[in-house]
Amino acid sequence: MHISVKKTKNNEFIYIQQSFRTSAGKTSSKIFRSLGTVDDLKDQLKTDRAGVLAWARKEAEKDTEEFKSENEKVTISLLPNISIKKDCEREFNCGYLFLQSICSSLRFDNIVRNIKAKHKFEYDLEAILSDLVYARVLEPSSKANSYDYCRKLLESPKYELHDVYRALSVLAGSSDYIQSEVYQNSQFLHKRKTDVLYYDCTNYYFEIEQEDEFRKYGKSKENRPNPIVGMGLFMDKEGFPLAFGLHPGNMNEQLTLQPLEKKVISDFNCSEFIYCSDSGLGSAKNKLFNDMGNRSYVITQSLKKLKAETRSAALDPAQYRRVGSKAFIDLRDLDESDPAVFDSIYYKEIPVESKAISETMIVTYSPKYKKYQRTIRDNQIQRAEHMIDSKGSLKSSRRNPNDPARFLKKTAVTENGEAAGHTFCEIDEEKIAQEEMYDGFYAVVTDIEGDVNQIIEINKRRWQIEECFRIMKTDFNARPVYLSRQDRIEAHFLICFLSLLVYRMLEAKLDKKYTAEQIIDTLRGMNTLAVEGYGYIPAYKRTDLTDKLHELFGFHTDRQIITKKTMRNIIKKSKNK
Repeated sequence: MHISVKKTKNNEFIYIQQSFRTSAGKTSSKIFRSLGTVDDLKDQLKTDRAGVLAWARKEAEKDTEEFKSENEKVTISLLPNISIKKDCEREFNCGYLFLQSICSSLRFDNIVRNIKAKHKFEYDLEAILSDLVYARVLEPSSKANSYDYCRKLLESPKYELHDVYRALSVLAGSSDYIQSEVYQNSQFLHKRKTDVLYYDCTNYYFEIEQEDEFRKYGKSKENRPNPIVGMGLFMDKEGFPLAFGLHPGNMNEQLTLQPLEKKVISDFNCSEFIYCSDSGLGSAKNKLFNDMGNRSYVITQSLKKLKAETRSAALDPAQYRRVGSKAFIDLRDLDESDPAVFDSIYYKEIPVESKAISETMIVTYSPKYKKYQRTIRDNQIQRAEHMIDSKGSLKSSRRNPNDPARFLKKTAVTENGEAAGHTFCEIDEEKIAQEEMYDGFYAVVTDIEGDVNQIIEINKRRWQIEECFRIMKTDFNARPVYLSRQDRIEAHFLICFLSLLVYRMLEAKLDKKYTAEQIIDTLRGMNTLAVEGYGYIPAYKRTDLTDKLHELFGFHTDRQIITKKTMRNIIKKSKNK
């Protein structure tokens, strides 16, 4: 291998080139690795151009040696009458190496170094923090089970289980600092876009019967009877988690916003942004707070909760406009079978009376959204019909307001009927008609005066914060929570938050071409089989996704066999900043 310098108008780029023969037998070359620009390397190495070139040649020599060692033929002798060693781990996950590369780029080492300066502990906090993140993504479970799982990584823990629990207290006490630092460090991986910030709340249940000062009985998102803890989460414009806060399960979600937002403004240097949330977090005080200091807001508005006069104006099909056009349209004149009409969004602006803020309600209508809502409701109506038993009674009691049972009504039979005194259930056509009125309609309120399309686009991205909660709850098994001490509970959610950030960074590197299930399942399945004295044999299926991961991170675990020396180099490479 050799170095190649390519000049542009403003700089010089240095590459390591690899020579090879094509299938036709001709000599050619390709870029093996990009080293960066001469100017950047001068600053990093603190040398001149000649020094940079000398360093680059040594890097080419190292890559040549590593390539040769990776491609040496290995002959393995296996005997059918010899047993494998007893109590010896033979299968190891290597998917964590891609997560390790991102954690290294987020500078976990530097963060931990600064934390350690304020505490006295001997255990390896960086290894514990990193391993807990890997385990949360790859094998989410209790902290004890996570410790056991990490023994199946290529680098087995050199700390003890009791160190993990001690570390949780330290991590909880440094949670705000860690959140702020990983945000700043993440800028080197992906430019963060904080001109729009999304906020939402959820809660997590505990497998306990008695509440305490932190875990309180409250309205559970999953309708469970257990004590809960609430989480408020800020997310940036592209779906990356920004900051989180915890609160007792019985606390009003409206009150959780401002403390966390003030922390984001002061600790994250994010002071100018558009705040976006659902109507449940859009109290008058929260709106007023975001109507100052170069901030503004876009908040969803329930049409059903509007005053009758305002609701009538919103649902009136006249005076709508197509997004991008100024001409007025009557929705009744639309041919929704026309694909162009079906895929379009129509809107009207309605001034909102407010003493403190000048705001506007933007009501949108989408034929596509209308069809989606009607499809969902038709399925729920069918389910409601199945809820009625052969005698006309409801099979079981229902509590969820979105349950299909809402489309059923009870009808009492008169004394002269065949089943006097009996109550029957039947489909409530009036209830269905009431819901159909709102099909296709959606509304937001905002203090922004400007491009309606921009406001609509801002609100359309709000689904990503709901996906963040789904990933934490479903893919990372953030609940139920079995820890009891408040500081350890806080550390648990810090680990979940960091795992989500690391995952989102990986997803972005993959250009968001794969689903969460595809990425996580692939990493979890990337196991290798250790062959004593030789190295590691991949025991997973090579796919387009594994190829892309290896291409992006610059190392390969998909060779027929990976020698111990090569694997050590791969591990080292995954820790490079």
